[in-house]
Amino acid sequence: MKIFDAHCDVLYKMLQNPELDFGGSPELQVNKERLLASRTKVQLFAIYVPESVHPDLKFQAALRMVDLFNEKVLKPFPEIKLVKSSDDIQELAENEIGAVLTLEGCDAIGQDLLKLKTLIRLGVRAVGLTWNFANFAADGALEERGAGLSRFGKQVIQILNETNTICDVSHLSERGFWDVMEISNGVFASHSNSHSLCPHPRNLRDKQIRSLIERDSVIGITFVPEFLTGTKKAEIDDVLRHVEHICSLGGENHLGFGSDFDGIESTVNELAGNEQYVNLWNSLQKYYSDIQVKKFLFDNMANRLLSKNV
Repeated sequence: MKIFDAHCDVLYKMLQNPELDFGGSPELQVNKERLLASRTKVQLFAIYVPESVHPDLKFQAALRMVDLFNEKVLKPFPEIKLVKSSDDIQELAENEIGAVLTLEGCDAIGQDLLKLKTLIRLGVRAVGLTWNFANFAADGALEERGAGLSRFGKQVIQILNETNTICDVSHLSERGFWDVMEISNGVFASHSNSHSLCPHPRNLRDKQIRSLIERDSVIGITFVPEFLTGTKKAEIDDVLRHVEHICSLGGENHLGFGSDFDGIESTVNELAGNEQYVNLWNSLQKYYSDIQVKKFLFDNMANRLLSKNV
C-alpha cells in the first residue's frame, strides 16, 4: 500500500505553535511517525495564510511556512525529499517520502506577481487562487457575489502556465472554476467532494467533476465531515459513497484523496490521522479490486498531478 495525500495543513498548525515537532508531536494529524505508519509515499503540504493575518504580513507568513517546511520537515529528516515533478516521484527510494509544497489561496501575494514567482521558485508546485472568500485573484466558494477570475487572476494563471505549476480549483467559486478551465494548462481539485451527495458550496457539481475527468485531471476526495455528510460526523462508508459517485461519472482513473488533516477539528470516525489510512484501505478492499484501490490511493494522483519538467 502506498498513499498519495493531496492536502494537509500541518505547516499552518506549526506556524501557530512553533514548539510542535514534525517528527512525532501527537497534536499533529500528519507527522513523520504517522506518515511512516500509513506508508505515505507523497504528501502535499499547503501554505495557508489565514484571514486574521494583516495584509501587510501575509507574504511574510507564507515565507515563514516555507522556512518551517525546510527547517522542520526536510532538514531533520533526510528521508523526506522535496518533490517538484513526476520524475522526482519515480526517483524516490523505497524508504523515502516525497513532500510537495502548495499554496492555498493567493491572499499571500496581494497584487504582486513577483511574490507568486518567488514562491514558485522556492518550490511551490500547485496554487489555489482563493480560500473561501474573495481576494484580488478571484472569488472563493463562500463569497456570496460568486464572481470569477479578475484581470489579476488571469495574470496569475498565465504565470502558472509558464512555470508548469498546476492550478488547484478547490475553494474556488463555480464561476471562477469555469474561468480557470478555459485558460489553465493544468488543473486539479486537491480536496473537494461531490455536491450531488452533499450540497456544500465547497463541493463540486457533477458537471465540474466530469469536466475535470475530460481534462484527464484528478479530484482529491477529502475527509472533512461537513463535506461528506453536511454534519460534523462521518464514517468511512461516507467517504466510499463519494468514491463510488465519482466512479459512476467515469472517474475511476481520476480520483484520489486530499485528507485536509491538520486543517480540521472534527474527523471521520476511524480516520482521524494519517496513520489511519489503513482503515480506508481495508474498506476500499471490500468493494474494489487491488488495481482500483492502488489507483485511488496513489497511482491516479502520481500519474496526473505533477508535470515531468519544471
